[in-house]
Amino acid sequence: MAIEVYKTHHRFLRFTTIESMAFLWLLSCFAFIGASYGCGSPAITPIVTGYARIVNGEEAVPGSWPWQVSLQTKSGWHYCGGSLINENWVVTAAHCGVSTADFVIVGAHDKSLITETSQKAMSVAKVITHPKWNSYTINYDVAVVKLASAAVFNTRVSSVCLSAVTDNYSAGTKCVTTGWGRTQSHPAERPDKLQQAVLPLLTNTNCKKYWGSKISDIMICAGADGASSCMGDSGGPLVCQKNNVWNLVGIVSWGSGSCSTTYPGVYARVTELRGWIDATIAAN
Repeated sequence: MAIEVYKTHHRFLRFTTIESMAFLWLLSCFAFIGASYGCGSPAITPIVTGYARIVNGEEAVPGSWPWQVSLQTKSGWHYCGGSLINENWVVTAAHCGVSTADFVIVGAHDKSLITETSQKAMSVAKVITHPKWNSYTINYDVAVVKLASAAVFNTRVSSVCLSAVTDNYSAGTKCVTTGWGRTQSHPAERPDKLQQAVLPLLTNTNCKKYWGSKISDIMICAGADGASSCMGDSGGPLVCQKNNVWNLVGIVSWGSGSCSTTYPGVYARVTELRGWIDATIAAN
């Protein structure tokens, strides 16, 4: 079974009582709006139907995965995905090789429609790759991308929550991965509209039955149950719901070269990488 990383290339004011009430009402409205864009809580509810595939395709509800971004070259070629974790930073895979010449497209559903009103191309200010990233073992496959300007959050653009270091998601938990990667390996077919798939998590012990010693503690596996990520999905999210909030549990990393739905996909394990992500963002 071939292995492949899933990438393709102040002023003081006096108010009357009525004015004060009106001002406080406006503040409460703004607070409500801000709360609606809290991490992991899409303003547009996702609808997932079970074990549909990215390979063979199930289109996502437009705007329902508002942290999903498309990483593109200046020519507009989509080569990887990523996840907004706040207004200024995106998490993706190290192997995607993002550069400051690339663009981060936020708010996209149909990436072929550059006139799609929710879409915005954001320039890249900085890319930081995990210092332990190993392209041979595909270990520590994570990078953070700083946007040159802050993304404006709205109903179709907001952040995903990062899994806490102490979070534990048991085997069999149904999670969701999204992306614009291939819907089949050969002939290569790439969808313009964002696709989604529901995948069960595996224990690393079970995953090693498929991939052997290639699986490390910095990885988490999902799938082998009729669905799969594929090339072009790299760097994108694997999210699991906890307490009605979506958490980033994995980052699409590698898997079957033929995008086999009987083999699990392998993801960078966010609980093991959370400390580095937090420290890196705080220092930059």
